[in-house]
This record gives sequence, C-alpha cells and structure tokens, in this order.
Amino acid sequence: MVDALVRACAAHAEGTALDGDDLRLTYRDLLGEASALAGRLRAAGVGERRVVMVKCSNHPSDFVAFLAVWMAGAAAAPVHRTSPADVVDAMQTRARCICSLDLLAGSWPASVAALSPEQAPDEARQRLLDDAALVIFTSGSTGLPKGAVLSDRAFHGKLLQNQRLFRPTAETVSLLVLNNTFSFGIWVALMTLLQGARVVVRARFTPASLVDTLVSRRVTFAAVVPTMIRATFGSFAPDELEAARLRIAEAGALRQVVIGGEPLGEQLSARLRAFIEPAVLYDVYGLTETSTSDFWLEPGDYPARGASIGRPAPGVRYRVVGDRGRQCAAGVAGELQLRTPYIMAGYLGDEDLTARAFSDGWLRTGDLATSDADGFVTIVGRLKELIVRGGNKLTPIEVERALVKCAGVADAMVVGMPDPILGQRIHALLVPHAADAIGIAQVRRELARVLEKYKCPDVFYVGTSLPTGRTGKIDRGRLQASIAAGTLRPVEE
Repeated sequence: MVDALVRACAAHAEGTALDGDDLRLTYRDLLGEASALAGRLRAAGVGERRVVMVKCSNHPSDFVAFLAVWMAGAAAAPVHRTSPADVVDAMQTRARCICSLDLLAGSWPASVAALSPEQAPDEARQRLLDDAALVIFTSGSTGLPKGAVLSDRAFHGKLLQNQRLFRPTAETVSLLVLNNTFSFGIWVALMTLLQGARVVVRARFTPASLVDTLVSRRVTFAAVVPTMIRATFGSFAPDELEAARLRIAEAGALRQVVIGGEPLGEQLSARLRAFIEPAVLYDVYGLTETSTSDFWLEPGDYPARGASIGRPAPGVRYRVVGDRGRQCAAGVAGELQLRTPYIMAGYLGDEDLTARAFSDGWLRTGDLATSDADGFVTIVGRLKELIVRGGNKLTPIEVERALVKCAGVADAMVVGMPDPILGQRIHALLVPHAADAIGIAQVRRELARVLEKYKCPDVFYVGTSLPTGRTGKIDRGRLQASIAAGTLRPVEE
C-alpha cells in the first residue's frame, strides 16, 4: 500500500491531495513531509513490528503522519485527539505503542512522545504485527478497547476492491467527514489518494456545513453514516431541506454517496435517495475486523431489496448459523459469520479474545441476519441486543422499523430494560419529524396493525435525537443508562 501511495504522490505531484479547513497539501507536500518524518522516526527506533499511536482529528496533517509511519515500516494506531486520558491509556495497554505522534502539537521532536520502553520480544505479538499497517480500536465488551490488527496486504486489497466498485478517477473530489480514526473514513481517503484525486477534509460535521461543502467544493463522492443523515433531515424545516436539495442538484457535481456503519432502514434510505438525485446511493456493511465493506447494496438493488445489506463483495464468503452451529435455511435468523482475505490478523494483546472471535475459521460478527436464495442478506438485530419479554424473543430493529412508519416519527430506538415480572420490558425513544408532535395513542394503534402484541413497546420517550457513541453510531447502551438513571421521563399517556 505504501508503495502505491508513493507512486500516486510522484505521479500527481502538483495536484491537491488534501483540502482541509486550515491547510491545503499538494501530493508533493504530502510525500515530502512524510518522507522527512519517516527518516526521523526510523532514527528514533521506529520500524517493522512496531506500533505508533497517531493522534487524529480529520486534519490533513494526520495523513502525513500515517504515510510517514508506513514509510518507516511500522503500523499506525489512530486515536482521536480529544480522547480522554483513560481511554488513551486503555488503548496503550493493548497496543504498547513505541511512541505517540501528533503533528498539531508542534514541530519535531515536540510532536513525538515516547510511550513504551524497549521490551523483550514477544513471539505471538511479533507474528501478529508482521506486515501490519493499522491497529484500529473498537469497543470491547470488557470495557477495554479491542485493537484489530490489519495487515498491509489485507487493507490494500480492500482498497483495490472498493476502487473497482466506485471507480474513482483523478477528477474525483471526495468528502471526508467520517472520523479518520476508523476504517470507513480511512479507506475513503486512501482510495481517493491512490487515484491522485482530491480529498476535502472536514474536522466537524454539521448539517449546514455538509450541504455547503458539497456545493462549494463540487464534491463528487461523499461518505456518511446514518446518524449524519438523520441529523440533516431533522435540523431543517421542510422548505429549507428542499432548498438544500436544489442547491446540491443545481451544483451538478455529486455522483455517488456511500453510507454504512449501521442499518439504514427503508424509510431513511428512500428519503436520502430522493434528496441526492441524480446522484446514486451505495449502502455498505462491514466490520473493522474485515477492513469494512463486506456487503454492497448497489443502486440497482433499490427499492426491491432496500431492507437488506446487499450481497457479498468479491472474495467474501458468509454463512448464517443457528444456536447449534448449523446453517440456517433461507429466511431463518442466525448469526452472520464471514470468511474473507481481508480479515484481521487478530486483536493485539489478547489471544483469548482473538480465539473467541472465530468459529471453525469463520469470523463471528455478532449480528443476527437472514439470507435469501439470491444471496441478499438482511440484518435483523444483534445477538447481545435480543430482548426477551415474558419468554418471547424479539430484536430492537424489527420494532424500530415499524415505529418509523408511524405518523410523526422520524426515528426510533428500542431497548430492553429489566422487569421483575416479565424479565424485560420494551422501552422506545421516538424522535419526531421537524415541527411535528407525536401522539402515542396513535402510534400504539398503528403498531397493533403490524406487530404482535408482545413486540409493542411498554414505555415511550420523546427526544430530539438518538444517543450515539464516539464512532457516530447509535448507542443503545447510552439510552439504557439514561433510562436507568432516570434522566429520561416517560411520556404520560
């Protein structure tokens, strides 16, 4: 991957590589600064099978740091600059980074902080870090973040695969508002840079700035997560949203939008496709552990397959497995498991966790899914999020999909909360359309026509947005914590 990036920089030296809020870098700048920094890193002891913590916040200099670390032969472990000290310490416990690199902290050597003293070689760790390019941290069930090690071969292979799907050219202008500490944001930027095209980098997302940047920078390719689209649709009045749609259409630049990170849902998907016309929408599903983008829902798959995540990308194999490890029949829910050449080497610093992530060589996604005879897969929930109410099992997603079809409901989140009689009761947070009021009695009547009684929520709340975590994905745990703490008040019916 590093060789391909260097070649792109040399071939497109005078072109703009990274266009940030306060800094613009040509490909010549990117390569020159990264080369100089790589030499300093090597002189400081950074090299193969080493990990460097790279402080990031969607700034052009972050990509100078990435390229420098790779040119030095090491792996980059991106961490957001605003991460609390305890979070950074937890990541360091796993990764044992040799140093921390922050190019916004000052000139060399102030930009580098020593983290880990020289340690005796660890054979298992050395094997894991062989050819490593990235250590991406994801949330861990034990409270400690998991550091997924992605090899240069795996991540570069996924970049090439995504290039074949989206076909960027040197004229492409990609918008990066996704966090560049995570795989989705990183591959969007690198896929663009490999083509010698321009990446417009924005440190912060707001609905207004999203629209303004799409128009003013004549963005042709944009990547977002559903949370951003919900926020955009919820922040504008109907006439303002229509004006924003017309501005983007009249600019005539936008060609492709890719969305991922969590299920999009048919309702939101339909609204987004109408908003970006004549641009087309791709929905991707993937894991950090597989370098993302394992399934693609392509423009031609809508609207007939809009509830699904599409079909597997080339080279990706999947199975849907039931409780006893047997393949589920079409339409029957089970755990989605994957085999792919782009899979992680393992979790750094945790061999037991790595072993538990696999079943007979298949990566366990933790997602409940169904598949059909044509190879389309639909996510129906998470294994850990199953709600058991009075002995009946249900998934939050199926209730949420029914809720967003109810009058006045723009978005919804459903969780199970402990109950001494039923085991769990269903709690639902509803977000209204702009300027709309939600009538809970009406919602109950509409749900009764489409859901079994035991799947209908017991308690309702109304809020302005759904809680999200640090990755921008919706966070059911935060909703459960708010309910348990009493900071949310149920709607009186």
